[in-house]
Amino acid sequence: MAEKPIAYGGQAVVEGVMFGGQRAQVTAVRRKNGEIETFEVTRTPTTGGLDFLKKLPVFRGIFALVTASASGATHLQFATERYDLEPGEEPSESLTKLQMIIGVTAVGVLSLIFGKAVFTALPAFLASLLFDGIISNLIIQNLLEGAIKTFLLLGYLLAIAQTPVVKRLFQYHGAEHKVINAYESGVELTVENVQKQSTLHYRCGSSFIILTIITGVILYSFFSYDNVWDRITTRLILLPVVIGLSYELLRMTNAIRDIPVLTYLGYPGLWLQKLTTRQPLDEQVEVAITAFNRMHELDERATEPVDGSSLAHSG
Repeated sequence: MAEKPIAYGGQAVVEGVMFGGQRAQVTAVRRKNGEIETFEVTRTPTTGGLDFLKKLPVFRGIFALVTASASGATHLQFATERYDLEPGEEPSESLTKLQMIIGVTAVGVLSLIFGKAVFTALPAFLASLLFDGIISNLIIQNLLEGAIKTFLLLGYLLAIAQTPVVKRLFQYHGAEHKVINAYESGVELTVENVQKQSTLHYRCGSSFIILTIITGVILYSFFSYDNVWDRITTRLILLPVVIGLSYELLRMTNAIRDIPVLTYLGYPGLWLQKLTTRQPLDEQVEVAITAFNRMHELDERATEPVDGSSLAHSG
């Protein structure tokens, strides 16, 4: 029996792609002069402390999201700095590398928390404003709240997708998915082979967002509220649970994607990816292949296994 491929993941960055493995993360960007430059971060296995949470259902999803946001911010910072430099120019060293990593990581985590809080509180507020006193059924209330959240999400994506920078970012997102699909299909990672693959993938973060909306609609139906502030507070308190459960659903939909009928459970996320991915150019695919190959090389060099759940979803 063929060995099941490792569930590698990644994300698009400015003019490049980051891939994360069990032991290494690598970002490749194409500079203005056409050269491809890489940024590498390797990890060492850790034991003790709260490491057991990485393997516990629900808790591992929260851990995965926080760590992915923190590391992703660091790689995005690198991509932004290196792409904008002129040939031969070096970035400012006013801060030490450690200070930069700590600062960028903190910003990434805080941005995640703030974004999730706003995206949770605003739809709850609008739903109460529009429907409280008119519709008393709790399930219908939550369905309408989920609809508002979906429309806000789609409106936001459609708006930012019109900008040239985001269009390029979505192309690199498509390149990232194509490389993951090619690897999981067992084909050689050439530009020609990768371009034949789909830009959609079941483990994408876009699918995760849709699952948080669906999970929230179901979970919130078990909790009543007295006023709009009570409603918002309940949503915010339950947010970690929604994130953890949605992560488990994401893993499940990926595991059963080849089973007839059950494969349709992952379709809402795939539909959303049609907005967040674009067909990449060959030179963009080349950048993605460079990042993946280097990440895979570093992963293969390591000998000690570590838990890779924090990197189990594709960007």
